[in-house]
Amino acid sequence: MSMDAASQPFVDFQNVWLAYNDELLAKNQFAVEDISLQVQQGEFIAIVGPSGCGKSTFMKLTTGLKMPSRGSILIAGQPVTGPLKISGMAFQAPSLLPWRTTLDNVLLPLEIVEPYRSQFKSRRKEFEEKARALLKSVGLGGYEDKFPWQLSGGMQQRASICRALVHEPQMLLLDEPFGALDAFTREELWCALRDLHAAQKFNVILVTHDLRESVFLADTVYVMSRSPGRFVVRKDIELPRPRDLEVTYTPQFTDIVHELRGHIGAIRQPVGQGGALPQ
Repeated sequence: MSMDAASQPFVDFQNVWLAYNDELLAKNQFAVEDISLQVQQGEFIAIVGPSGCGKSTFMKLTTGLKMPSRGSILIAGQPVTGPLKISGMAFQAPSLLPWRTTLDNVLLPLEIVEPYRSQFKSRRKEFEEKARALLKSVGLGGYEDKFPWQLSGGMQQRASICRALVHEPQMLLLDEPFGALDAFTREELWCALRDLHAAQKFNVILVTHDLRESVFLADTVYVMSRSPGRFVVRKDIELPRPRDLEVTYTPQFTDIVHELRGHIGAIRQPVGQGGALPQ
């Protein structure tokens, strides 16, 4: 059955298993087991689970930094055979280069990723305008010429997300990006990310252990079991958009968070060989 691009999932994992090396594979010791999921174009998904459950391994598979031991991964209709150029990433540590200004840090992908790299000198002014607009949209207008050490942790993380988005990737991968921030700063950044996603409609895969964060931001939340990681629950978050921080104080929101927490509590027991994911 041929599917047109609109109905084809943007990310398609089919029965993906990963062992970190041949020795572990021979012993049937997997880091992630039997992962199948489909992410639609523009969808925001979050993956939650206990530490060491394989969330970051899942990220490496999605970016093509690791190849599956079994199963297949298609992204934008193409098999993943190596590192992807269509994604941007931000991690828990902002990892900005201390000798570059905020603006020059954000411009970095345009200097190293084709097709922008070969056009960087001739289009520098245009690229700078684009980076400035992105920084302004997350509240960093006026900080372009500051160095990372002159910015707070929350500001550095905003700049880091701008850097991940400046080359207009189709997919943004976030690995616990707000984990090191205080609660107020974290909520501010949720709103900045919410607004960027609403404006640009890129795909987002967010790995987090903050259940409130996952419910506030995502369309769909997947719960991963302890290692070897497998998805045990898929939850559609049916809170209307645009979402305001006020929604986090409503019974509907709290009920979803408690439900997910219950699943994470339950998966500390041995997991039975389940079929379809509970909704």
